Amino acid sequence: MLYIVPTPVGNLEDMTFRAIRVLKEVDLILAEDTRTSAVLLQHYEIHTPLKSHHKFNEHETSADIVNRLLAGANIALISDAGTPAISDPGFFLTRAAAEAGIEIQCLPGATAFVPALVDSGLPNNHFYFEGFLPQKKGRNTRIDQLSKLDNTFIVYESPFRLLKTLEQFRDACGGERKASVTREISKLHEETLRGSLSELIAHFTEIPPKGEIVICISGRTEDDSNSSSIEVPMQNEEEKPRKKSKYQLKMERLEHE
Repeated sequence: MLYIVPTPVGNLEDMTFRAIRVLKEVDLILAEDTRTSAVLLQHYEIHTPLKSHHKFNEHETSADIVNRLLAGANIALISDAGTPAISDPGFFLTRAAAEAGIEIQCLPGATAFVPALVDSGLPNNHFYFEGFLPQKKGRNTRIDQLSKLDNTFIVYESPFRLLKTLEQFRDACGGERKASVTREISKLHEETLRGSLSELIAHFTEIPPKGEIVICISGRTEDDSNSSSIEVPMQNEEEKPRKKSKYQLKMERLEHE
């Protein structure tokens, strides 16, 4: 059995009883960053062996993991924070396991964009989750496509690129488009700011953002000057950018201080 186990995005109290039990019972835990996951496992007295499984090695390790699963092992996959395979490693292994006929169970649990969307106050009966935008090639095209959506859409972003991203969406959507920026979800300094794109840009120009960011932007309306709405084509999962680990982000913060 392959278990996909969500872990807290900030507050350790968000771990579920079932997730703790599964992590204690499986034969092996696959972790995006073993150093980060070791803190969580130590907190809950989980002593299951850990193995590294991240975006740099998942192509090579998935076949071996599938063989272990076929041999009868029970394995759990976790990421640094949130649900694996949602802007995190996990898709390749899940697909390989499914193609091999292995039973897969994804436990319900933490995912950063859900509380950010609900907190935003923007329409959420229909929404589009983008995750991380391309950093270079195709970025402007993707932003233009998203700006034409009729539904609220959600983007993950680094605090170091937040202002640039808001400015790019302002240019594509117009400064009056409603949006929200949520940071540090479930942590001590959690905050959601709501307003127009221009207002959010003014705020973060004055007060530099900190922490992991979720941006929610409302869909276009009849008052928007943009061209007619379109259906955004799905990206190829293999090409979709994935977020950096908390350790990598911490190193980036230290470099900018």
